[in-house]
Amino acid sequence: MSKPVTIALDAMGGDIGAGVVIPAAREYLRRDHETALILVGDDNILKKKLGPHPFGERLRIRHASQTVAMDELPSKALRNKKDSSMRVAIDLVKSGEANACVSAGNTGALMATSRFVLKTLPNIDRPAIITALPSVTGQTFMLDLGANVDCSAEHLVQFAVMGSETVAAVTDIANPKIGLLNIGQEEIKGNEQVKEAHELLLQSSLNYVGYVEGDDIYQGGTDVIVSDGFVGNIALKSSEGVAKMIRHFMTLEFKKNPLTKLAGLIAMPVLRAFRKRIDHRRYNGASLLGLRGIVIKSHGSADKLAFMNAISIARKEVSCDVPHRISEQVKTHLEKREIA
Repeated sequence: MSKPVTIALDAMGGDIGAGVVIPAAREYLRRDHETALILVGDDNILKKKLGPHPFGERLRIRHASQTVAMDELPSKALRNKKDSSMRVAIDLVKSGEANACVSAGNTGALMATSRFVLKTLPNIDRPAIITALPSVTGQTFMLDLGANVDCSAEHLVQFAVMGSETVAAVTDIANPKIGLLNIGQEEIKGNEQVKEAHELLLQSSLNYVGYVEGDDIYQGGTDVIVSDGFVGNIALKSSEGVAKMIRHFMTLEFKKNPLTKLAGLIAMPVLRAFRKRIDHRRYNGASLLGLRGIVIKSHGSADKLAFMNAISIARKEVSCDVPHRISEQVKTHLEKREIA
């Protein structure tokens, strides 16, 4: 019998912490019998919340005496929280005791700690955050979503290589279409970094389709959209805001009077199907690409279903050995560039 995949969970991170992580871990193990989970955090709290369970060694606790606050400076967390649940979970990946780590904690601290402990892959200057977003045709992957505010053209090319290989690994898309986010599709538009990256990508072996605009994110014509972290994060948060506004106004309209309430009841099956299709919980779990290990960032306010999805992403990336595939693809990309 093969050894199960082991994933370390930062059980104290996020807005709710163990109150979400433990129920998500229990439910995930009921569905996946080939995975083991390590809950990392305060031993007394976790034992009390976990209670008796039927999973044996597939669900263990690793004590950590500290917690990283959601508003804590990454530098402070890195320097002063060496026994935090976040740091210990990442250390487990470093030591090989765990194959991946999932945390809903402070994004900046998670990135800083992961980069310090695990280091970046060869020929990768900076890690990047990637996640899937719903689109007309299914889903679109986008990076970077906030790890790197200022990026050079070379960084954007590295993001494209990492994104392409990750999507090829975790989906059935053999040769993902790559787009570069810009303020227009015309050649003359964009800043110097974007224009230079565009030229480099045109010369690469990637399936690069050129510039894409913000509305293309959800149209589904591109599998991977690349941008710097400043633009990517604003695009992501703006989209989340629009989704909340639409939900708010639809609720108000259906509650206006008895007639609209009746219309709401009649439309309920369609509304439920629509809500399920764009349910952000199904897309929860952003990968920190470019590291010598697998780290998944869950949304801080994730509920049980959302956190389970983040665990599933970690499990899939372990099965596909995403870091190794990225490393090999980056090496191949550089070799082809040298030959050209």
